[in-house]
Amino acid sequence: MSTNNDRQPPSEHPLLAYRNEKFLDTPDARSLRILSEYLYPLSHFRKEKILDTIVFFGSARTFETGANAHYYNDARELARRVTQWSNNLQNSARRFVVCTGGGPGIMEAANRGAQDAGGKTIGLNIGLPFEQRPNPFITPELCFEFHYFFMRKFWFAYLAKALIVFPGGFGTLDELTEILTLVQTQKLLKKMVVLLYGSEFWKEILNFDALVKHGMISDKDLDLFHFADDVDSAMALLEAGLTKYYLEPDKETPAIAKSRI
Repeated sequence: MSTNNDRQPPSEHPLLAYRNEKFLDTPDARSLRILSEYLYPLSHFRKEKILDTIVFFGSARTFETGANAHYYNDARELARRVTQWSNNLQNSARRFVVCTGGGPGIMEAANRGAQDAGGKTIGLNIGLPFEQRPNPFITPELCFEFHYFFMRKFWFAYLAKALIVFPGGFGTLDELTEILTLVQTQKLLKKMVVLLYGSEFWKEILNFDALVKHGMISDKDLDLFHFADDVDSAMALLEAGLTKYYLEPDKETPAIAKSRI
């Protein structure tokens, strides 16, 4: 009969829970994975002194050549000008850094334009069944891969001071209406400059006046966004809004509060 003294110690120490990849990939560890998608980007943004962002949304199917090439080229040029303008601001932190979903199309164009101006640029990529790869113009230390859409959306909204939405499909519409809802319901307690680029497209796709007519939104909700049809007018709206609300806030402008999302 064996005794306790006959038992052999385990050949290896058990893994620490936070180093156990098998455990971390289970449903029981989901909260840890979610928290990681908050803390990992946060640590990088702090290290790189990213204070806030300008987010570009738009179709992944818009390329440098083809029928919609002008949107790609405009997104690239606008991101270049935004970054050049931001780089000239006197501030120890990085202001108004161009941020995208990290993929191809309009996202690539915006990251590329920011890189053209010699600035840092963020890519918040998402793992998809058809595999969206990060574009090559994202600053390496600011390239992130998300599993959870809602954590990716959090980082789009939390740091953003402006949103520029180029024509796009389901994903773009989802992201646009998400931000407009957060602003409308004051879950974002900050001023947000929202530009819809390409008025002909947007007024055909979304009938905002009909929403007012049928009582689904109010007249004042139409003030939550502006239309722009060229780089010059878009840049002018951005500069005016960001200067008024963040660089030179006047006495009549309420104090800018942080997001509570």
